[in-house]
Amino acid sequence: MTSYLDCADRAVGGRRTIQIIDQTLRDGPQSWWGMRMRKSMGLPIAGELDRTGFNAIDLVGSSIFEVLVRHCKEDPWDQLISLSKAMPRTRVRAGTRSNGIVTFGLTADSVMDLWVQRLCAHGIGSFWIYDGLFNIDKIGRLVKVAQAHGAEAVPCILFADSPYHTDEYYAQKTRELVALGADGIELEDAAGLLTPERTRSLIGAIKKEAGDLPVEAHFHSNNALSPLNYLEAVLAGADRVHTASRPLAAGVSLPSTENTVANLRYAGFDVEIDDSRLEVVEQHLLNVAKIEELPVGRPAEFSLYQYRHQLPGGMAGTFKNQLKDRGMEHRFEEVLDEMALIRRELGYPVMATPFSQLVGTQAVLNVVTGDRYSVVPDEVLLYVNGFYGEPVAPLDQDVLDKIMDSPKAKTYAEWEPPQPELDELRAKFGKDISDDELILRLLVPEHDIEVMRATPPRTIDYGLTSRELANIRKLISTSVGAYLHVESGGFELTLHGDH
Repeated sequence: MTSYLDCADRAVGGRRTIQIIDQTLRDGPQSWWGMRMRKSMGLPIAGELDRTGFNAIDLVGSSIFEVLVRHCKEDPWDQLISLSKAMPRTRVRAGTRSNGIVTFGLTADSVMDLWVQRLCAHGIGSFWIYDGLFNIDKIGRLVKVAQAHGAEAVPCILFADSPYHTDEYYAQKTRELVALGADGIELEDAAGLLTPERTRSLIGAIKKEAGDLPVEAHFHSNNALSPLNYLEAVLAGADRVHTASRPLAAGVSLPSTENTVANLRYAGFDVEIDDSRLEVVEQHLLNVAKIEELPVGRPAEFSLYQYRHQLPGGMAGTFKNQLKDRGMEHRFEEVLDEMALIRRELGYPVMATPFSQLVGTQAVLNVVTGDRYSVVPDEVLLYVNGFYGEPVAPLDQDVLDKIMDSPKAKTYAEWEPPQPELDELRAKFGKDISDDELILRLLVPEHDIEVMRATPPRTIDYGLTSRELANIRKLISTSVGAYLHVESGGFELTLHGDH
């Protein structure tokens, strides 16, 4: 094996400039904080990120909308607009499935198109568009919608480890995506499954088909190999890599910007960003994590078991909680083994939204009930009936027969996904409803929206990080009286109100 000290000699195309896609405001908090990054957490560093020199800053995905409303009691449109306006120098990016928003099911084409249009109207200038089963017609339609509204469109290839997801398979899909008029190609490894050897061959195959289009690497660090895989990716011809600020990097997230930039430069590549701004962002996020008692990124260890279940890191906590609620947390590894079996039986779906949730939920049900496939979620029925697209491999016939034998499954025999027009949907909420409000009401239950709007805005100055302020925050959140007085050294605070 060639020494990594000779990276410059191995680089495709000689000395090149590698660009960075920043994930500090989107995938970093999605991975470590469950998407719960409020506006007051992100806005103070938006200007620093904007001046760093990133190719793009990823900001939003559809699921974040629901989380912000339900758990943070914040208007996601307000957050998007505020952060986008605070970063005028850099393209701001959004991600979307080709056929679904928030739901793990299916969303009407008219709503998908409006979603992209409204994101563009609020400053989004770049999209990554993904579909685990490569519904090329739906991806192509959204590529055209984004480009018609002034944004670039970068279709995303989701990596899966199976006998069917070969380099040749992905090369063919790259050809199909390039033919759509895409502005680039992104390869995402959500479960951290790539090895250096496979990264080298796969990026090489994708880059060959992409030609002059930029190829991006978005590799999660679940299995500790991503920093090394990024080097292999750029050596094989990748043009951009995705990173996050160190407190929201590593482990279930992406490699850190700080380490990645250092590695790339040491390997002989140019990276044109302003390093002086990285520490400011890092310190702010550490302050946020301390005050809010949130985790910070930590490296994972290599686990061969990861290749069996292929569970994206961000989902592990969800399934552990589901089992804990039933007093079955000790059966977590049994669920992982069940996921591996289900994935093989269902034709090796890629373990990314919605299929990772689909497989994971079915695994929990199989373990909890003790009778495999006796309870089957609607999303699994949609999948086996082909409504998500054509699986990459044949389904196990015995399993398919058992699923399709249920009365509920038979109702899908003549069913077609509804494709309502916007006027039909708008009629449910009032004809004068705005496009933004329509999207919000289609994504989030009305009750949650009402609670969000009735909750007073909450802001915290994360520049104030003393232990006293952290304790004050706890007192305020737990106080049941109408009067609170705190004294600590030279600091004094009195709060009073009617509630």
